[in-house]
Amino acid sequence: METENHTILSRLNSLVSRFEEIATLITDPAVIVDRKRFVRLSREYRELEGLMKARAAYVRTLGGMEEARTVLSAETDADMRDLAREELDACQSQLPVLEENIKLLLIPADPQDGKNAIVEIRGGTGGDEAAIFAGDLFRMYVKYSESKGWKTQITHYNEGVIGGYKEIVFTVAGEGVYGILKYESGVHRVQRVPQTETQGRIHTSAATVAVLPEADEFDVEINEKRDIRRDEFCSSGAGGQSVNTTYSAIRLTHIPTGIVVQCQDERSKLKNYDKALAELRTRLYNLEYQKYLDGIASKRKTMVSTGDRSAKIRTYNYPQGRITDHRINYTVYNLSAFMGGNIQDCIDHLIVAENTERLKESEL
Repeated sequence: METENHTILSRLNSLVSRFEEIATLITDPAVIVDRKRFVRLSREYRELEGLMKARAAYVRTLGGMEEARTVLSAETDADMRDLAREELDACQSQLPVLEENIKLLLIPADPQDGKNAIVEIRGGTGGDEAAIFAGDLFRMYVKYSESKGWKTQITHYNEGVIGGYKEIVFTVAGEGVYGILKYESGVHRVQRVPQTETQGRIHTSAATVAVLPEADEFDVEINEKRDIRRDEFCSSGAGGQSVNTTYSAIRLTHIPTGIVVQCQDERSKLKNYDKALAELRTRLYNLEYQKYLDGIASKRKTMVSTGDRSAKIRTYNYPQGRITDHRINYTVYNLSAFMGGNIQDCIDHLIVAENTERLKESEL
């Protein structure tokens, strides 16, 4: 036990000088004006700050144990010995929890976890009912984001014939958004009686959710004059009717890759262009990021968060009021609350499952 304590403490102590160095660097005017370096160092500072807080708690606990043992070995007063024994028991029970947390913090996190996210929902199998379900998922994520204090903003949408969305793309901005929403990537399946069903039969439909970490301006360099073709058109709503008569909607085609994005949410051409460019930058960035996700998928058995959009991850069964996440065999019967944005418990279970995998990887 003492050897393990010493090993953990040594690893934490080796990071103290780096933490102090970064704390100094991020106040240096020369670093602050170098935006790319400043952002990178700020992220590293936040990661190390968590470890330094964990280190302080760990040192206090080890110190409390040592002090209690000293009292027990030297003190004859019964009351003092009882207090020391209580302190020792409390510290000994707290130590494994602290060590587990530190081990997780020492494992390199996904560098994208702190980023904002771009979420794309597409109606899949099921036609009109799939589009309606895609709309239900969109509202679920908006309500969940509101509960977290995150800001959502639609970039592009294509409405279904009788409701919902054939496709909707939106951004979510806030603290650590991607690190939480990434677990939602995949195929979501719904089992219910569609609005168009007259016989009361249960149908199965599906929608695909893709969650991408939003790229920063300096993550991807784009030659806007050489690599992008820009088209302007009128925004349109359901049935193709024009929402406005000015050509404010923007479509961008990245010539080298053929990736196409568009934004029609704003009335301003400039704002639509900026939002479309941000999405294009993100999609290009994710071409490389997918290689990282593929690496995770090759190592992990349960693939809790690998960005695999073809994997069926969850079923929403309306007749039974049941939600089942197939990755971790998680089942609850609170569908109404879940669709109202109460999805945190499921995400917490997914995070625990992934952390367990990460710990196993680190021990190999």
